[in-house]
Amino acid sequence: MGWIMWIIFGALIGWIARKISKHGRTMSTFQSIIVGIVGSAVGGLIGDMLNLGTVDGFNIGSIILAVIGAILVLWLVNKMAKR
Repeated sequence: MGWIMWIIFGALIGWIARKISKHGRTMSTFQSIIVGIVGSAVGGLIGDMLNLGTVDGFNIGSIILAVIGAILVLWLVNKMAKR
């Protein structure tokens, strides 16, 4: 994917993760995009390590892995913010 597609994908994933998770309710759109992009990378790494696939485009497997990664990132950010 090109960088514009990563931004769009990150926005979508960040939005989905915010709706599913209770963390990140007060995030801005920019923060949501960053969480979505970082979460996509984390989800891709986890999927690759577990042989579940990678985040490589707009398909259901990539979206699921990316959302899992973004929820994990939101959880970690929330834990660090409480300290």
